[in-house]
Amino acid sequence: MARATKSAPTARTSAPRSTSARSAGRSDAGSTKVAKSQMIEMIAGRTSLNKKQAGDAVNAAMECIVTALREGKSVGLPGLGTLSVAQTAERQGVRPGTSERITIPAGRKVRFKVASTLKGNL
Repeated sequence: MARATKSAPTARTSAPRSTSARSAGRSDAGSTKVAKSQMIEMIAGRTSLNKKQAGDAVNAAMECIVTALREGKSVGLPGLGTLSVAQTAERQGVRPGTSERITIPAGRKVRFKVASTLKGNL
């Protein structure tokens, strides 16, 4: 029985990206994301709460923030910044694959304004 030969590997259509297009020009070479579980461990280590209690506190805080934003309220986080909801207008866009003109519907998005104290500390 003849053995089938392997075909040459196909070339990649695009190079893998290690950073997003938005952060390509930024100089955060060593920065990494802090996961929720790491945040819980940090809170438990700095307070008298155990990990379960710290996790419950983080979950409760996130639920309160999301609820306030859904109601259209702004959420101030002292020393960090302010989260708010902004209305976006209906606008025209272009579908990337076909270059077809499309209408992007009006909607809402979350905005974040960094506190001046945090800006000064970075």
